[in-house]
Amino acid sequence: MENSGMQLQLEPGSIAGATIDRQQMEVLMAAATAPLVFDDCDFDGADFSRLVLRACTFNRCSFAETSWYATDLAHTSWHKCRGREADFEAAVLTDAQFRHCDLNNVKWRRAKLSSASYHGCKLTGASFEDVGYLALSFEECLLIGADLRKMSFRKSRLLQLDFSDADLSACDFREAVFVGGSLRDANLKQARFEGADLREADIGGLKLTEAKLFRGATISHRQAAVLVAELGLSVG
Repeated sequence: MENSGMQLQLEPGSIAGATIDRQQMEVLMAAATAPLVFDDCDFDGADFSRLVLRACTFNRCSFAETSWYATDLAHTSWHKCRGREADFEAAVLTDAQFRHCDLNNVKWRRAKLSSASYHGCKLTGASFEDVGYLALSFEECLLIGADLRKMSFRKSRLLQLDFSDADLSACDFREAVFVGGSLRDANLKQARFEGADLREADIGGLKLTEAKLFRGATISHRQAAVLVAELGLSVG
């Protein structure tokens, strides 16, 4: 892959404005004496599977359709990156931090996400199938149409999470507190909400058969009125 006229800067550990393929990444990591910082770099379509890139920092980088399969990315930091349809399957992302990144349709299947965090990220259509996620956190994220089946958010404070149209089947929201956000038109089959505080969430689009899922949860009078109307019921 060519560098499009941009130069790789090896000193003092920061690489700026470069297009980087697997071979170049291996050279950079072999020469590095400390975790590298990548600024405005292009990794689109590259294959970095199974490399060890622990504690690296990625600022404003692009990795659309890039393969990070089984890559060790523990303790990495990602800020304002764009990674449409990237593949992080089986990657190690323990303690990784994603801030204000565009990660639409990214595959996280079987990734190790313990203590990882996503803040202000777009995760529309993302797949979190079978991830390891102890202490994983989301904050102010778009999770529209995401696959989050069987994940537990029990006792979590969920700040501005948009789960619209997401697959939340068998998810555990018991005693969770929703601060804003949306569950509109989400798949809630077998989800649990006992003790959850939903007063600030958008819970529109419910079907009559789903209303029982919220038994034991707290909703507002306004939400109750909207639900009654959406379920086609009239209050006499």
